[in-house]
Order: sequence, then C-alpha cells, then structure tokens
Amino acid sequence: MNAIERYFGINGENTTVKTEILAGITTFLTMAYIIFVNPNVLAEAGMDKGAVFVATCLAAAIGCFIMGIYARLPVALAPGMGLNAFFTYGVVLGMGYAWQTALGAVFLSGCLFILLSLFKIREWIINAIPTSLKQGIVAGIGAFLAFIALQSSGIIVGRDATLVMLGDMTAFAPMMAALGFFIIIGLVYKKVPGAVTIGILLITLISLVTGNTQFTGIMSAPPSIAPTLMQLDIAGAFDIGMISVIFAFLFVDLFDTAGSLVGIANKAGLIDKDGNIPNMDKALLADSTATVAGAMLGTSSTTSYIESASGVASGGRTGLMAVTVGVLFLLSIFFAPLAGMIPAYATAGAIFYVSVLMLFTLKDINWEDLTEAAPVAVVLLLTPLTYSIADGIALGFITFTAVKLMTGKFSEITIPVWILTAILLAKLVLL
Repeated sequence: MNAIERYFGINGENTTVKTEILAGITTFLTMAYIIFVNPNVLAEAGMDKGAVFVATCLAAAIGCFIMGIYARLPVALAPGMGLNAFFTYGVVLGMGYAWQTALGAVFLSGCLFILLSLFKIREWIINAIPTSLKQGIVAGIGAFLAFIALQSSGIIVGRDATLVMLGDMTAFAPMMAALGFFIIIGLVYKKVPGAVTIGILLITLISLVTGNTQFTGIMSAPPSIAPTLMQLDIAGAFDIGMISVIFAFLFVDLFDTAGSLVGIANKAGLIDKDGNIPNMDKALLADSTATVAGAMLGTSSTTSYIESASGVASGGRTGLMAVTVGVLFLLSIFFAPLAGMIPAYATAGAIFYVSVLMLFTLKDINWEDLTEAAPVAVVLLLTPLTYSIADGIALGFITFTAVKLMTGKFSEITIPVWILTAILLAKLVLL
C-alpha cells in the first residue's frame, strides 16, 4: 500500500487510497452507459455486437490504465459519444465505406494524434483555432447526437414532403425513449451517482416486464472478439475520399480531449499558477495510444471523458482513480448478456441527454458579433442536417473565413485556419 501511495503521490495530493478507489467507482457509474450504447451504435454499421462490447470494455480499460499509470491523472477514457455516431452514420451508412475501412481511419487518426503530441504541434493547432469554432463543433455534434437519438427511437420518422416528421408517440419505443430521458434528467438533477446507467437499466427492465425484450441472462463468459479484432483496413483508409474523415476523427478527438483535460484538471485543482496541467503531454499520448489500440480491437475513437469530473468531485486526485475505472471496465466484459438485452430505445434517452450537455457550449458564444455567431450557427444546424460531422466542420471553417473576409477582419484569420479552410473547400468542390 505504501508503494502505491508513493507512486501515485497520494499523500501529496491530500487524498487516500480508499478515497481514490471510491472516486473511481463513482466515475465508472457515470460513464458505464457507454458499454451499452457503443455496441448498439456500431452494430448498425454491421459490426458484431458482442465483439464490439468486449472491444469497448478493453479499449476503455487500456486507456484508463495508461492514463492512470503513465500520466498519473484522475481521468478515465472510453470510446467517445459523437465519434461513434460519426463512424456509423457518417462514414459507413452515409459515405458507404466498410466498417473495416472506418476502423482504419480511426487508427490513422490516432497515429497522427500521437505525432502531434510528440512534436508539440498540438498546442499550435489548439491555440490557433478560434474558440467559437471549437465550441460550435461541440454543439454541432450534440445536435447530431440528438437527431440520431430521436430517429433511432421512432420519435422522428421520414416523410417525403418534409423529409422528417413526428412519429407515433403512443408507440412503445418512443414512449420508453422519452421516459428514459426524463428519468435521467431527474436523477442527474438530484445528483444520483450513475444516473445515466440507472435510466438505461430501468427502461430495459420495463421492456422485459412488458415482454418487449427477452431475458437472456446477466453474466457469462465474454463473447469472442475475433469478428472485430485486427479487422481494420488501413490501406482502404488511404482513399482520397477518407482524408476529411481522418481529419474529422483527429480534430474532434483532439479538442474533445483537450477540453475534458482542462475541465477535469481545473476541478481537481491540478492546474499550476501558469495555467499548465501536469503531465499534459503524457495525458495526450495516453489518449491517442488508446485510440490506436481501440481501432485494432474493433471500436471507434477512445477519448477522455468529462464524466471523470464526478470522481474528482468525490475526492479523486491521482491516477489511481483512473486505474480503478479501468479494472471495473475489465470486469464488465462478463456482463455481455445484460448488454445484449439493452434495446435501442433504452439508450436513446441517454444519447439525447449527452447531446443536451454538449449544447451547453453555446452559452459562451458572443451572439452579438455576427462574425462569431454565423459560423457557429452553420456548424450547429448543418452537422445534423447533412448527417455528417465532417461536412459540418468543413462548412463551419469556410463560413468563418468568408465572414471575416467580408467584414474586413483579416487579422482574425490565423494561418492554420487559412490552411484548413483551403483544404476543406477543395475537398467539398473536388470530391
């Protein structure tokens, strides 16, 4: 125990081993919904649900172990919401690529992320991209997730004349999705640990009792991961049409990770007087390495979870908290039957709740400045309407550069923004 305390610097952070373990349990409960949601989302891309379940648990465990042991920070990782939706609905179903090729794109984005971290290019990119665009992209992904949740649950359905319309709200699936969302909001408001997971399980229980879901058990030996293990098609990901996809995976993961790390470190009081986060480079390497490992296992990009803040609020201050979360993800692989019983409408409420959280970034936008507000509005509206995170990002960058040029604010267009705008504009015109 003394060796653990010394390695993680527990005494120096005014915490205890017990506190760190309890904080890890709290964090796991707040993010365990991903082991139910991710297999459902990626299964729609044609991937084996059982294999994705195991890959999700293993990728999360690997990410948590690297973050906890190497970076020694109280940050947990798992396959990211939004990135998994882009993988399925944008790349596979939207663009028509095989899921193996999409995994190849995730792998390459992770490798690029590692290079950016090693060669210190990360700070240059993060600092050069306008804050409003960063916030707009997060909100746009949130809107995209909301649309997917509403569609998968039948709350929104197709219509020839108007493209979409309200579905039959008296049907079982829409009612359960709505009830799940309301339950989660109520539990979160009351600060109940594991509110999202509880909401998913309650809706599944109702579905079981009413005969809409068949009971298949709670625990078993883990499903085979063979259907997804090392199935990535890296060569196919070098297709010219995949450039924007790789960039989108990289871009979203980069800023999502940076934002989560800053938020968690700030809440934990780990940021020094100069505004620096200890072991930031190691944390980014942990995140990018987990993405590469996840792609090889068979899941979309792995990223740092802002839900780690719940563990920090419970007293977690060191990497031992992250290691605890990793152990719990490993143990979760024995609950595959439970995950297999979770219907799509049970996770729809959770996805919609996550989208609400992502829309919070809109409060920081300067809506009085049209040159800042217009690009954000474009990303927010066109990401779900084009059914593509990549197109939403591209159109946001192009709009930002165009409105700044039209209003004479040339100095606000940085060199990276010029470069990215040119690349994205060429992609839209030529591909």
